[in-house]
Amino acid sequence: MVVAMEPVARTPAGRPRRRKLGQREGREEQRAAGAAPARGLLALSLAVRLACCFSVRTSFVPDEYWQSLEVAHRAAFGYGSLTWEWAEGLRSPLYPLLFAGLFKVLQLLGKDEAPLLIWLPRVFQAVLAAFADVKLYSLAKRLDHFETAKWVYFCQLCSWFTWYCCTRTLTNTMEAVLTIFALCYYPMEGTKMESSRYYLALVALACIVRPTASILWAPLLLWHFEKESNKRRLFWGACLPVGLIALGGSLVVDRIFFGKWVVVPLNFLKFNVLHELATFYGSHSWHWYFTQGLPAILGPHLPFFLHGCFSAPRKHRVFLVVVLWTVTAYSVLRHKEFRFIYSILPICMLFCGHSLAQLKRRWRRAAVSFLLSSSLLLALYTGLVHQRGTLDVMVYLRELCNPLAREQTSILLLMPCHSTPLYSHIHCPLQIRFLQCPPDLMGRSNYLDEADLFYSHPLQWLNNEFPNATQLPSHLVFFNVLEQEISSFLISNRYVKGAIFFHTHLPQGRVGSHIYVFKKLF
Repeated sequence: MVVAMEPVARTPAGRPRRRKLGQREGREEQRAAGAAPARGLLALSLAVRLACCFSVRTSFVPDEYWQSLEVAHRAAFGYGSLTWEWAEGLRSPLYPLLFAGLFKVLQLLGKDEAPLLIWLPRVFQAVLAAFADVKLYSLAKRLDHFETAKWVYFCQLCSWFTWYCCTRTLTNTMEAVLTIFALCYYPMEGTKMESSRYYLALVALACIVRPTASILWAPLLLWHFEKESNKRRLFWGACLPVGLIALGGSLVVDRIFFGKWVVVPLNFLKFNVLHELATFYGSHSWHWYFTQGLPAILGPHLPFFLHGCFSAPRKHRVFLVVVLWTVTAYSVLRHKEFRFIYSILPICMLFCGHSLAQLKRRWRRAAVSFLLSSSLLLALYTGLVHQRGTLDVMVYLRELCNPLAREQTSILLLMPCHSTPLYSHIHCPLQIRFLQCPPDLMGRSNYLDEADLFYSHPLQWLNNEFPNATQLPSHLVFFNVLEQEISSFLISNRYVKGAIFFHTHLPQGRVGSHIYVFKKLF
């Protein structure tokens, strides 16, 4: 009997192609099967991050405005105030130029109103954070399995510090997002990636946005180079081209923005590492990140992170090395802030998720309840209550933009420098003066900035600055701790209290619990 055989397509070498086609179809089916859950996770992440966005109504650090939105406002609308870092070429304009583009679009549409200028950049950051959540889930799934990835994703969503920071317009936030994206393309142990250029390009972009991203990526790049069998191809075919394109592109953008050739990473390194001028804004002991910084941003996740460090499989050790190395490297620098180590928080969630996945069901339920309740309380308090006055007062000052009153309005902010945002939240060219606090770049002894001079003798400073009553500002804004010291100046010049705004339950030093707005009677 003759059986008709289906012709088999062959490759030029004569080998059947059917198996290769079958494998390709199988991969496509797997991708299609995973696409639906990924879309569901993305929808959930978008909902959560948008909730983060609109429930965070407090200020954190001045850089979330003065190194992004204020720069963007000046670039888009031609007026605004820049800090001394921009005169010295210490910051890359790439990140604020993203928002400047959004502002320009609003201007062209005739929708450049202050609320949109405030919220649109944060919504943009929230969308990026949502994609980063899903990417972290995919990374965890590639490293372990679905069960662990599920708990990593849960830990990421309920991290109080991520909730507090992920929608803020900080370069640290963008650095964390780019780090997660890059890790998804990083060649992990036991996995094979088609090209290293994807993750290297994202690493380069993160280093342009914030040069300190190189600290986190140094051990990962060295580990990849050590494990790579064809080191010459990795260097000449991936590292060098990506590095040159990133550096060249950065130099061109900086040249256009600053009007001269500037090497921002070099200036950043000189200022923050070689000369450590950042200590002008405060310094901490070497162990601060280990004893306060990392435990604080982990919050309720801390015990699960520690458990995960000891119970995670061997292939996770490279991430533990990254966390320890990054914290140690930042500990060498005397000026320390919580946000500096924000980029390692998603990596810490890998260990937290692994810890939850190993717990017995009864203990896991208790852990989930604990994490949800405690993290939600922290997130809501820090997002809705703590340090909200500096934003609320800008809503009040925005009402002074009335064209009829604008010419007679002048505002003096008697607060620690950059306590409030400025034109990005007012969006009109009001006459506003605030206390300046640039560091000493000339090496002078006993240097005091304008804010220090004011707070050393507030009443004397005011009398010296305004000897003539016709020069007095129409509005004074300051924290309540200052009222008693300058009360004689307020009374003699006919200032009356116009508004009070709650700021914090934890006043400290020059920062009071409330903000007062005094207006002059004419």
